[in-house]
Amino acid sequence: MAMNRRTSNTHPGAWAALGHRLSGLALILFLPFHFLVLGLALEDAEALDGFLRLTDMPLVKIAEWGLVMLLALHLSFGLRVLVLEFLPWRDSRKGLILAGSLGAVAVGAVFAAQILVL
Repeated sequence: MAMNRRTSNTHPGAWAALGHRLSGLALILFLPFHFLVLGLALEDAEALDGFLRLTDMPLVKIAEWGLVMLLALHLSFGLRVLVLEFLPWRDSRKGLILAGSLGAVAVGAVFAAQILVL
């Protein structure tokens, strides 16, 4: 059975799968920096304090928001994959994709509101 390539690339499920993979790659790139900061916390309190002062910069706050959004998207799209793999589901899954995306945006909005208040 031949599948229309254009249709398969524009399907919401294809975008959700791409979002899951790209968010995973971005999180992999973040992990070395995270471990570096954890190492600073174990080695030298002054070095950690110096790094934590950087987190007050607006650009870093935006990056933190992006990280939370990536985590939320990766989680919601990962849960979607688990549902597809383990639950019987015959209908369209667009609602599942929309719910996961809206949940991730809600988490990002709550985090952004928290950053703006602090």
